[in-house]
Amino acid sequence: MYSEKVMDHFNNPRNVGMIPDADGVGQVGNPTCGDIMKIYLKIKDNVIEDIKFKTFGCGAAVATSSMVTELVKGMSLDEAMNVSNQMVAEALDGLPPQKMHCSNLAADALHAAIENYRRKEAGK
Repeated sequence: MYSEKVMDHFNNPRNVGMIPDADGVGQVGNPTCGDIMKIYLKIKDNVIEDIKFKTFGCGAAVATSSMVTELVKGMSLDEAMNVSNQMVAEALDGLPPQKMHCSNLAADALHAAIENYRRKEAGK
């Protein structure tokens, strides 16, 4: 049902936690399945220097959160905004169709954190 990569990221998630002085924070949830993801960003010179996540949800939700943090660390904000749910799922060697919404949440939480950062910067 799940690929080896999904199981690896679920059993050994990368970048779990929070960044107390995060430059951007994004949270999304899916009321249907109950998954909630929160992503914290540390930005330097428009590049994601550090990223952490906290996820409440199923194994696929944890795996997609972990994978999205691995994909975007070191990327520019513009590059990270182009990361799609399909890219997250492909990086995990696929997800079962009924779990694809989890990859949507991971990309959406990332984009929300970037937008949060950009709003803060625009207000300075």
